Amino acid sequence: MKQKHKQMININLTKRDMDVMNILWDSDEPKTAALIVKAKPELTMNTVQAVLRKLLKNNLIEVADIVYSGTVLTRSYKSMVTQEEFLLFKMTSEYQSLSKKVSKVSILSALLDTEEDPAQVKQDIEQIEELISKYNK
Repeated sequence: MKQKHKQMININLTKRDMDVMNILWDSDEPKTAALIVKAKPELTMNTVQAVLRKLLKNNLIEVADIVYSGTVLTRSYKSMVTQEEFLLFKMTSEYQSLSKKVSKVSILSALLDTEEDPAQVKQDIEQIEELISKYNK
C-alpha cells in the first residue's frame, strides 16, 4: 500500500468533505473553490475553503495550479487519490476492524449475491479465479 493510502486510515471525512471530493473526482480538470461552490451551490465559500484546507493537510488533494478567476489569482485543486483507491481503502480498513467477525469468503459471497446479472457474476468469478491463480504462484 502506498504511503498516502496508509495516511487515510485515520481520516474521517464528513458529508461536506465527500461533496468536495466527489466534485473533484467527477471533473476532468482541477477546480477552484469558486467552481466547487458553483457545482454544488448549497456549499458556501467558507465551507469549501475549510474543507480544502483539511483535504490538503491530509494529502488527499493538491494544488494543481495557480489560475485567474476573473482578475484575481487563485489556486485550483485536484485529487491525489482516485475515487476507486479511496473507496477500496475505506472498505478494507472497515473490514480490518471487523475481520474477527466476518470472513473474506462471507463478504465476497455477499457481494456476488448482490449482482442480479448472471453473466456479470460469471465474469466476476472468472476474474477472482485469475486473482487466486496469481496468489498461488
